[in-house]
Amino acid sequence: MNLPLFISQKISRPGSNTFSSMIHKIAILSIAVGLGVMILSFIIMRGFQETITHKLVGFGGHIQITKYTLNSTYEELPIAKDDSIYEALHKVSFIDHIQGVAHKVGLIQTEEEIHGVVFKGVDENFNQERFGQSLVEGEFIHLNDTGVSYEVMISQKIAGLLNLHVGEDIRIYFIQNPPRIRRLNITGIYSSGMEEFDEKTIIGDISVIQQLNDWRSSLVGTVEIFIDDFNQLDEAENYLFDMVDYDLFVDKITDKHIEIFDWLSLVGRNVTILLILILFVASFNMISVLLILIMERTQMIGILKAVGSSDRMIRKIFSYHGIRLILWGLLWGNLIGIGLGWIQSRFKLIPLDPENYYMNYVPIKWEWMGIIGINLLVLVIISLVLIIPTLIISRIEPIRSIRFD
Repeated sequence: MNLPLFISQKISRPGSNTFSSMIHKIAILSIAVGLGVMILSFIIMRGFQETITHKLVGFGGHIQITKYTLNSTYEELPIAKDDSIYEALHKVSFIDHIQGVAHKVGLIQTEEEIHGVVFKGVDENFNQERFGQSLVEGEFIHLNDTGVSYEVMISQKIAGLLNLHVGEDIRIYFIQNPPRIRRLNITGIYSSGMEEFDEKTIIGDISVIQQLNDWRSSLVGTVEIFIDDFNQLDEAENYLFDMVDYDLFVDKITDKHIEIFDWLSLVGRNVTILLILILFVASFNMISVLLILIMERTQMIGILKAVGSSDRMIRKIFSYHGIRLILWGLLWGNLIGIGLGWIQSRFKLIPLDPENYYMNYVPIKWEWMGIIGINLLVLVIISLVLIIPTLIISRIEPIRSIRFD
């Protein structure tokens, strides 16, 4: 029979209105609230990182390959899809998808407004599944191999600025020598939540740009590459840099939008600091609670010592008692954290300003291994700090403790 465990179970069930009962509730509540906040902070932080990364990748790929050029405009030098390097990319194991696009600057003119835009031309290989989540009205442009599609999708922001709707025609003046005009029909309206992109980008058929630039149909301006694992982005960039010709430039998404990824990294560091502070406070609270419980049980400790119990055995009693409180705190903490996370994920109760946060509501990303890791971290750290208050047991003298009141 495990005597320390047996005694700890007896003293862990105090009367409902006793001082010990109140202390037990405070201990469980402090751990539960701390763990709940830690879980919420973690899943929200991961939600931010995943949502923003997914949007950025959906609109430009993980890696972009372009021709080296000295100009700083959106004009691109062409890359041939029938080139040997383009074919070699399809054989790289970590590449999930390849699509060719092109960009050209233009002006949308309405009866009342003029707005500068970047026309992004896409072909039939464009990853519509990733983009489809951003479509808020209408449908994707219809692409075909036989001719030019004069359809276009505009952002919700541009539609609001110029008072445009699905089904209307717009005139775009493309800036070149001589300038050229195209009349395009709006088939869809999207919203990425990224102001920099939504403010200027419209999406149409790459054949329009090929026609304007006098390119043949096998030429594109940029090769957008999607990889299997975002965590392998640096290795993929280095591999492709060594693989492509000297006149091609390899640019990864984290460098192209470095300010956004720096912000996401800062969010991650802030969450880590918050988790450490909460863990420290929970540990301090548990030390205080166990000290109070030891002081309350001073007479019991004296009696146990008088009948021959060792300090080690008595420490085990209070350690088991503390771990029991920790486990109850973990149970309620998971209910709080996961419960509130599920409510936000299901009903999206907490809104956000998309101009500042790139999304309309607080996102939730369920990473169960991370949640389990937080639980184990709390259990191990707080269980270890329980050694500190139990050290006072060795200083308690049996005669004085029995008389203690």
